[in-house]
Amino acid sequence: MSKHSQAPARQGGGFDLGRILLEGRAFFALIAIIIIFSALSPVYFSTNNFLTMSSHVAIFGLLSIGMLLVILTGGIDLSVGSTLGLCGVVAGFLMQGVSFDMFGVTLYPPVWVVVILTCAVGAFIGAINGVLIAYFKVPAFVATLGLLYVARGVALLMTDGLTYNNLGGSPELGNTGFDWLGFNRLFGVPVGVLILAAVAIVTILALARTPFGRWVYSTGGNARAAELSGVPVKRVQVSVYVLSGICAAIAGLVLSSQLTSAGPTAGTTYELTAIAGVVIGGAALTGGRGNVRGTLLGAFVIGFLSDGLVIIGVSSYWQTVFTGAVIVLAVLLNSIQYGGRKKRVATPAEPKAPDNPSSPASSGNAARVTSEAESTAGKPATQH
Repeated sequence: MSKHSQAPARQGGGFDLGRILLEGRAFFALIAIIIIFSALSPVYFSTNNFLTMSSHVAIFGLLSIGMLLVILTGGIDLSVGSTLGLCGVVAGFLMQGVSFDMFGVTLYPPVWVVVILTCAVGAFIGAINGVLIAYFKVPAFVATLGLLYVARGVALLMTDGLTYNNLGGSPELGNTGFDWLGFNRLFGVPVGVLILAAVAIVTILALARTPFGRWVYSTGGNARAAELSGVPVKRVQVSVYVLSGICAAIAGLVLSSQLTSAGPTAGTTYELTAIAGVVIGGAALTGGRGNVRGTLLGAFVIGFLSDGLVIIGVSSYWQTVFTGAVIVLAVLLNSIQYGGRKKRVATPAEPKAPDNPSSPASSGNAARVTSEAESTAGKPATQH
């Protein structure tokens, strides 16, 4: 083996600290945040505070998982924040009772019916996004931006700009239990965190063990090649937006339960937080790269950073500045990571010299002549 062929092998098998830090940046950032804020505040590093912050992260995590599915296909969903707000308002509307003036009755659906109907609303909004993007070729940015305003406007119309309060229900009406999502704990863990864990596990299995997961990655990698390979690209695109809408609906239910109220402005700018979680987790905005584990770490980075700034008394305006800076830094690191990988793939190890380098055109002509001969040979002979 020559010296030239041994050099890449040593580089590939060596210990590259920079690469480890780059690829594990979300994990190391989370550890750094915990260490820094634990030093700045004595109440930060405690089990109860971590569980409380995790219940806040559950909202961002659910939105980020839905956003991850969309970004893996090369799309974007700017409507998740407004979908969260609208779904919360729908849940509050149902919990307050649905009046039928014509019959003089008011129906109070049980909580499980409220959950199903709310998720159906989220799925409907996602389906509209998916159909506009997949079948009508509307750019994802434009389609989801339009639905952002539509969903927020519908939420404001339903409430006249007010807030639905007292969503705990009543035992006499049989609609109690809505606050269970936000306040109850199982085995000491908030229910919202357990819901996030369940959604994450299902998504991990779907992406790793099912044909749908392979279709999602291939659609984001090269949609045209995937379609030629038999992947139902349009159905995949619609499906991921539907799933994103359902994740936003679940997040809206958890948030409304935590607040015991539902307001039309809930979830404002949450779409940016979801995108930040996905990008910090290492997913490529161009599609085809990313995983749930990294996305969850990104959501925890955003959540723990925001709550840490609140604990030490930093203004909410500075929180917005820090979040934006984190997004820009994450995108920059993604460009460095994936740009370097493309260069390594594109660089050939040992370029092979052509048989006749002085006349490259002749080899191309020979190939064309050969292909023409083969196609002519495949045709039936002409009858005279």
